[in-house]
Amino acid sequence: MSQKLLLTFNAGSSTVKIGIFARLPTDAKRIGKGVIDFRADPLTFHLVEGPSIFDVPLVAKTDDLLHDVLEEVFAWLSQHYDLDAVTAVGHRVVHGGDLFADAVLIDEKSLSGIESLVTLAPLHQPQNLRLIRAIAELKPGMPQTASFDTAFHRTQSDIVRRFAIPRAWFDKGVKRYGFHGLSYAYIAGSLKGLEPQTAGGRAVVAHLGSGASLCALEHGSSRDTSMGFSTIDGVPMATRSGAIDPGVLFHLIEAHGLSIGQVEELIYKQSGLLGLSGISADSRVLLETPSKEACQALDVFTFRIAGEVARLAASLGGLDTLVFTAGIGENQPAIRRSIVERLRFLGLLLDGEANDRNEAVISREESRVKIRVIATDEEQVIADDGLKLLG
Repeated sequence: MSQKLLLTFNAGSSTVKIGIFARLPTDAKRIGKGVIDFRADPLTFHLVEGPSIFDVPLVAKTDDLLHDVLEEVFAWLSQHYDLDAVTAVGHRVVHGGDLFADAVLIDEKSLSGIESLVTLAPLHQPQNLRLIRAIAELKPGMPQTASFDTAFHRTQSDIVRRFAIPRAWFDKGVKRYGFHGLSYAYIAGSLKGLEPQTAGGRAVVAHLGSGASLCALEHGSSRDTSMGFSTIDGVPMATRSGAIDPGVLFHLIEAHGLSIGQVEELIYKQSGLLGLSGISADSRVLLETPSKEACQALDVFTFRIAGEVARLAASLGGLDTLVFTAGIGENQPAIRRSIVERLRFLGLLLDGEANDRNEAVISREESRVKIRVIATDEEQVIADDGLKLLG
């Protein structure tokens, strides 16, 4: 009898990560992963199966439904896996608003709720909906689940979530939601395994990738985070500005005549490391570029991150653990070093050799704060959520 499988879809603004999991009696074990890269020309599907990596150019064109793209990807996956053994599909959905405090089975009611939140995440939520509907068409009757990036942060207090604007807007949904919740949930679980008694105590987790944010955890629960109402807020990112004075936006519109769409394009896609350097959005490229602009972009990036660590430490009333995760956080010692050096006043002391080797613990013995590097796995959280919902 074929091994039962579970698929996960982790949709970003330009890629979709696919996880292939064996559905075991008590847990889900990853057996493969793939990425649909919408930035590539032609559209490309990357599949990693153990030590083997396959790159497949796709014939299908992207459209509002994504039906043809997924049909072609499924046809290719079926050469490696028995897709008739797939028993469920789990999705990362960026925004759950105040409607969803936990993962859910997708039915007409929950799908309608997800759709009602499009205005809160206009770049990501439509992609999530397209994938859900494409799966429903390709695999009628297939159980689907949704895991929400915002749900993890529902443990934050109203004081943390409120903006200092008239109270009525809070009730209309204008509040701090926080994102990257699946990543933080995975890290919280990892800390619990590493330190069962305290789960890291008062921990700040720096999720540093193309999108970047930080989260303050107290014994594994979210207490504060750098991202607020949208995925622009907080620290600079690859192409996103991070926190910016709203007066700048008014000025761009009123004094320079930019449209709302042009401002959105500037803030989401032309700013961050790309805008600061004028060279690249990729920190790896900037680290290898000996120019003043590249160095300044990285300095702004690490300066803002260190400042956010300090702010979140204040939210927690102290700091026991700092965790680096995601692509930059896990793999770029120079970025970590620059951040930690700015935090020496909090008692953080870096072990340079351990840092250069990307070891699991990169702090010195005498450091007042333990500094960890933990690889995140959002797809595992989606798969685990699906198992819980499906029993």
